[in-house]
Amino acid sequence: MVFEVSPQALARHFRRALLDARQLDTPYRHWRLVEVLPAAVAQALISLPIAPPLIDDCGGVRDLDNSKRCFLTPALQADFPVCAALAEALQRPDAALLAGETCGFVAEGSHLRIEYIQDLDGAWLRPHCDVPEKLCSMVIYLCTGPHASDWGTDIYDSGLRPIGRSSAAFNSATIFVPGPNTWHGFDKRPIRGVRRLLEINYVHPSWRDRSQLCFPQRPISPSAAG
Repeated sequence: MVFEVSPQALARHFRRALLDARQLDTPYRHWRLVEVLPAAVAQALISLPIAPPLIDDCGGVRDLDNSKRCFLTPALQADFPVCAALAEALQRPDAALLAGETCGFVAEGSHLRIEYIQDLDGAWLRPHCDVPEKLCSMVIYLCTGPHASDWGTDIYDSGLRPIGRSSAAFNSATIFVPGPNTWHGFDKRPIRGVRRLLEINYVHPSWRDRSQLCFPQRPISPSAAG
């Protein structure tokens, strides 16, 4: 089946979600987005023929076994047109620079990093703050099933006490700029099915693991064609 949503149309849809985002300031500034992706894109992503990784114990971190992680690299984009369209859309300066203007970071010169996450029962993440090389962090929830609404990101105060949980409504997102108080994680709880997410970052040019980037040789540039 031919994937028919263009990067331009996808970028327009994402920009509208950004412009309509709701800003919240507690416990740290973040934005809530709804209908982040066109319905056809969200459906194509949850239908990708990519098996969830089998990890005995993640240890509360994602980088325990990087070889089992799934990034939207040029090779993956070549295999799956929806991944190519998404990466090209978020690489476009009109999308990337609006994300920077909305959230207060400099997108120009950064690199796009997208991870396709499929958590199975037993997965958890210890409370943490993202590294400063992540200029912004966004999670798009693509969870389905009767219990999926309980699979949002857990939020903690500076004492690592849980104080809230993001909504995991399908095709919604949370975006924030990492800082010393942006504590978040995922407390262990039953996952009956697959907890699907997209983690999207614009990262500093110094990002060391270039193999995780969508376009290792193409930083975000206002002069890029599009």
